[in-house]
Amino acid sequence: MSTPEELIARSNALGSDPRNTNYAGGNTSAKGSAVDPVTAEPTELLWVKGSGGDLGTLTVAGLAVLRLDRLRALVEVYPGVEREDEMVAAFDYCLHGKGGAAPSIDTAMHGLVDAAHVDHLHPDSGIALATAADGRALTERCFGGRVAWVDWRRPGFQLGLDIAAVKAANPDAIGVVLGGHGITAWGSTSQECQAHSLEIIRGAEAFLAEHGSAEPFGPVVAGFEPLPEARRRARAAALAPVVRGLASTDQRQVGHFTDTDVVLDFLSRAKLGPLAALGTSCPDHFLRTKVRPLVLDLPATAPLEDVTARLRELHEDYRAEYTAYYQRHATPDSPPMRGADPAIVLVPGVGMFSFGKDKQTARVAGEFYVNAINVMRGAESVSTYAPIAESEKFRIEYWSLEEAKLRRLPRPRPLAGRVALVTGAGSGIGRAIAERLAAEGACVVVADLDGEAARAVAAGIGGPDAAVAVTADVTDAEAVRGAVAAAALAFGGVDLVVNNAGLSISKSLLETTERDWDIQHDVMAKGSFLVSQAAAAAMIVQGMGGDIVYISSKNAVFAGPNNLAYGAAKADQAHQVRLLAAELGEHGIRVNGVNPDGVVRGSGIFAGGWGAQRAAVYGVPEEELGAFYAQRTILKREVLPEHVAAAVFALAGGELTHTTGLHVPVDAGVAAAFVR
Repeated sequence: MSTPEELIARSNALGSDPRNTNYAGGNTSAKGSAVDPVTAEPTELLWVKGSGGDLGTLTVAGLAVLRLDRLRALVEVYPGVEREDEMVAAFDYCLHGKGGAAPSIDTAMHGLVDAAHVDHLHPDSGIALATAADGRALTERCFGGRVAWVDWRRPGFQLGLDIAAVKAANPDAIGVVLGGHGITAWGSTSQECQAHSLEIIRGAEAFLAEHGSAEPFGPVVAGFEPLPEARRRARAAALAPVVRGLASTDQRQVGHFTDTDVVLDFLSRAKLGPLAALGTSCPDHFLRTKVRPLVLDLPATAPLEDVTARLRELHEDYRAEYTAYYQRHATPDSPPMRGADPAIVLVPGVGMFSFGKDKQTARVAGEFYVNAINVMRGAESVSTYAPIAESEKFRIEYWSLEEAKLRRLPRPRPLAGRVALVTGAGSGIGRAIAERLAAEGACVVVADLDGEAARAVAAGIGGPDAAVAVTADVTDAEAVRGAVAAAALAFGGVDLVVNNAGLSISKSLLETTERDWDIQHDVMAKGSFLVSQAAAAAMIVQGMGGDIVYISSKNAVFAGPNNLAYGAAKADQAHQVRLLAAELGEHGIRVNGVNPDGVVRGSGIFAGGWGAQRAAVYGVPEEELGAFYAQRTILKREVLPEHVAAAVFALAGGELTHTTGLHVPVDAGVAAAFVR
């Protein structure tokens, strides 16, 4: 196995266990020799995880490759800690060949430490010792001289020099605990380095378990105990749009909800307020969770309206405090304040809401705060939790290097940060709409009466960070409210609803039964009403506007043969568009419709018998029905599900900001169905 392959194997093994490090946290390296393609001479190289990679999923492409002689030569030109940020640009002049991934800020640590293999990790147990008020003494008690201590220093070139000096002064040490931050371990082989990392992590875990107090967060506070699961989830679903709207004051956010035992226990304890106010410590944590969370100070049983009002008050206070934090520490060279809303909101008895620009970012922020809870528990169990100073947090949060990393991020897709709920999305038009909205950046709730089909579509879109499936009968008000609640729990709320669920039975007036009439009106007219009602309630609470799109039909305005019940139901939907556009405009909610012609290929309705019925009406073979529909249009083109999906995106994609009450025909031109 080559040196890079050994490094990848070790990185993946360490990164796959959350006890060892958090997502995208930490870095690993290996030193070895390779032939320089120019001189044909052996050259010492450093392979190190590049900026932004994740150890658990790291591949060779994610490694930065540098020449060790040039990297070590930087020591001679190092201008000092006040100008150490300049050294990051110098790493580019040390790259070997094309260099691989961009070198991270920790590259100096890996290059300057005199060991063939180095791991830098963020385990909860290690950070617990690192953030304890007497962390140096605890490290000595736990490990003796086998693990040394390094005082807090912001990651960078000087920290690399510090760790290298400590290793040189402690030849028997296998690694160090970095004050306020994490651990670094080393070894002469990849296997030895991994063993040393695990020895430090598991040793700290065992020490905390043996010497830690039973209730480090203090006693349970009466009234702050977790609600029973059903009540807890219902309260969370009701609060999620409220909290998301607050957290999106400066920039639209996607939400994630967590109610694990770890979180609920912390929220029920006496030390919740004081510890939460101290904030997180590890740079990887607070870069994603912000300097501190917003904490609700009401009991779990408080009335919902009181909780909502108090959250709004606390949000105003949080924004004022965050602005003051920025103003306390900003210098003329600091980047502008990025936003004053919380990334973490803690609601006792209910759980934690975390937020980010997309679902993965929101979920990872929540995972990192769980890491922070574990760190606080460990530190408080053997000492007192003492994170790095607020001024140091600011220096990292508003670091010019972090700002440069943010500028390198790709431009967000048009629907990034938006949450869409599509009914009838298990097949046909609904599936195409769900897939298109997800491709444009939206998080999608795939709702369908056929739960298995919905799950297949959601899985195909990309799984729970992109789409979730909900089994829902749109004729059942409770099921509809459940679908909107699912959107709230999965992504924080809902911004875009597509009323697509439908069916059709082609019969003449005299052949149409009451059941034929009722089922079509229940699914399309009543179902659209119920979905729009439940979604609008959530949108209004969010205060972020929104879009409701009805997939109606050309039959809403065109009198086709043997089509009474279907056409009447579609006409009902079409007028709902007008009525709701007028009613919901004051809340910034736009309501529009799409009127397709018959969509034959890929359509669930046509596959379910409607195609055969319509073919019989028009006297053509069923397999030629799509071509028949195309030939009667002005453009002579067949309408496909993706054409309808494109119209939905056009209405909701951000360009038609002043359009509401519109019906967009997607029928290749049926003159008899022109809206007039």
